[in-house]
Amino acid sequence: MLFLNSFDPSLPLTDPVLKFLLILVIILFAPILLNKLKIPPLLGLIIAGAVIGPNGFFLMERDSSIILSGTAGLLYIMFLAGLEIDLGDFKKNSKKSLVFGAYTFLIPMVLGTLTGIYILNFSIPSAILLASMFASHTLIAYPLISKLGVAKNRAVNLTVGGTMITDTLALLVLAVIVGMSVGEVNTAFWLRLSVSVLIFGLIVVFLFPIIGSWFFKRFDDNVAQYIFVLVMVFLGAVLAQLAGIEAIIGAFLTGLALNRLIPHTSPLMNRIDFVGNAIFIPFFLIGVGMLIDYRVFFKDWETLQVAGIMILVATSAKFIAAWLTQRTYKLSNDERRLIFGLSNAQAAATLAAVLIGYNIIVGETPDGEPIRLLSESVLNGTILMILFTCTHASFVAQKGAKSMALLEVSDTNLDDNDDYENILIPISNTETTDELINLGVTIQSKKSKEGLYALSIISNNTADGAAEKNARKILNKAAVTASATDNLLHQLLRYDLNIVNGISSVVKEHKITDLILGLHIKKGISDSFLGNLTEGILTKCNTTTLIYKPTQPFGTIKRNIILVPEKAEKEMGFAFWLVKVWNISRNSGAKLVFYATEATLKYIKEIQLKHPLECEFNQFDNWDEFLILAKDFHKDDNLIFVMSRKDKPSYQASMEKIPGYLNKYFRDNSFILIYPKQAGVADTAPIDLMNPALTEPLEKLDEIGVTIARRFRKK
Repeated sequence: MLFLNSFDPSLPLTDPVLKFLLILVIILFAPILLNKLKIPPLLGLIIAGAVIGPNGFFLMERDSSIILSGTAGLLYIMFLAGLEIDLGDFKKNSKKSLVFGAYTFLIPMVLGTLTGIYILNFSIPSAILLASMFASHTLIAYPLISKLGVAKNRAVNLTVGGTMITDTLALLVLAVIVGMSVGEVNTAFWLRLSVSVLIFGLIVVFLFPIIGSWFFKRFDDNVAQYIFVLVMVFLGAVLAQLAGIEAIIGAFLTGLALNRLIPHTSPLMNRIDFVGNAIFIPFFLIGVGMLIDYRVFFKDWETLQVAGIMILVATSAKFIAAWLTQRTYKLSNDERRLIFGLSNAQAAATLAAVLIGYNIIVGETPDGEPIRLLSESVLNGTILMILFTCTHASFVAQKGAKSMALLEVSDTNLDDNDDYENILIPISNTETTDELINLGVTIQSKKSKEGLYALSIISNNTADGAAEKNARKILNKAAVTASATDNLLHQLLRYDLNIVNGISSVVKEHKITDLILGLHIKKGISDSFLGNLTEGILTKCNTTTLIYKPTQPFGTIKRNIILVPEKAEKEMGFAFWLVKVWNISRNSGAKLVFYATEATLKYIKEIQLKHPLECEFNQFDNWDEFLILAKDFHKDDNLIFVMSRKDKPSYQASMEKIPGYLNKYFRDNSFILIYPKQAGVADTAPIDLMNPALTEPLEKLDEIGVTIARRFRKK
């Protein structure tokens, strides 16, 4: 019985095993139980924290372990906000983010300062510090919105950008007020703060991506990559604190800096999402709940009065800011709800400000009692404000996000029962398997994650037990890679006379729409490979075919250089490969650089206006001059050549030189050769884009496909 002596079930719990078990039980069951009452999961965790905390049943103390885990969770929320943001939309909405950031900072500052001075009778420094608490907010509803699939909505993007602005300004106000209270605000103070913030920003924005690219190119271990990401997040947070600003700003900027290096469809991104939503973020929410003290309702009238005024001013100011943003940019009511729901929650920066203000003593009463910059009533009122705003923001954000999610599904007219996008990836060696699967996941358009097929072919002439065992080993490796991105991979093992026949048969049997063929990393395109491909697969399979040679991880690609031949827009498969290229960019974050004729660029520019990505357009007419262009290509560029079968409208004799150029001059570059669908297209007549048989499949892919299909029908 000796081992039982170390087991201490007394309250509050001190045994680390029991404490961790209790938290895991809460994370598992609190959202499930409260979801039946239509209460958002994150709110359920906050309520659970209040129940078990020091002000509830006191099952646990809010000790250093809870604070540490909660801090990590807060940084994780800000990091995810920067990591998941669509940089194309972010740049497009940067001015809107500035405007919203100004609204959501200035309005609470003005209302809060006036309220503090004329209603609560605070001193000017106390009133300004109180107002800065109203101006800042925490993206506590962001995980909820992300789960509903609307994290890339323009309203979310401009709110995330505005959050960085208002939180930075609010925390700078805090630093100034604290400095004034201790007599440190002078020229040296402003100079030190400005220089340190500038150096911090330059390090994170410019140096972090270089370090990340170097690491991801050299280390492909899953655990090492994830730990590296955590190191960068906390390094960014520490650098922010050294610069004199809050750690959450460093975490957010780190997310932006690593955004392009971690594709949204990659296994690493899936792991970051999973661990954050399963562990770190719930710990933060539970920790916030432990701060809530229900007894303040019964303490005294002053606490309730101050809390009521704080809740009214903070909520009204954030609503006015969201409403003005809606009116300024003609947003929908649901988008206004998203903005208001994300920006109304007060938690992290607000709590930091009130605790700092409470601990600063600016004088004494005649009785010797300390006069604090922010009184105990404000401290207790802040706890109530956190409870109310987090609750209200969760419901508002959930309502807006659900409406937007339903609207997007309605607009795309998605039918999950239609098997309209099946991607086949023949694999034969383990070195290229992961990158081929990652490309397949990246180019997917539809929301269903069951359209990936991996094929391994065993020749009838060499079939034996060892060959089959090796084939199944490669297929299992592919399945593991796909599952890491939450995709189901269908494993196909086939015996056939040759590879071409095997692939062609599977394409017909499984209604394959897209085919990805891989080249060995250390080898080029052999004449025999291209010859067999041209005579075999390309003549037998009417699919969008991509030949991919990966030389570095997809996330480290900075630009996709796309060379498009003349009359490509007249081809049957133009819209289909364009959707794939668009998906590559929006899922990886890499810039698209198009080289094409003026007529072709006109089509692509119209798509870019409707679905903004970072694009560059260059007029290019003569493929014989390709090597002249090549002087501007870099090692981190992915070269994409849109090819053509012979005797088709976009075919050029110069295309036959491309494999030789790639072998000789671009062995260190990743590249993709795209052979679009071309069956049935005549040389002289453009394709009938009014034919529903050609454009309806596009409308079922996603919003970009819908735009392309409708644009073509107008022509």
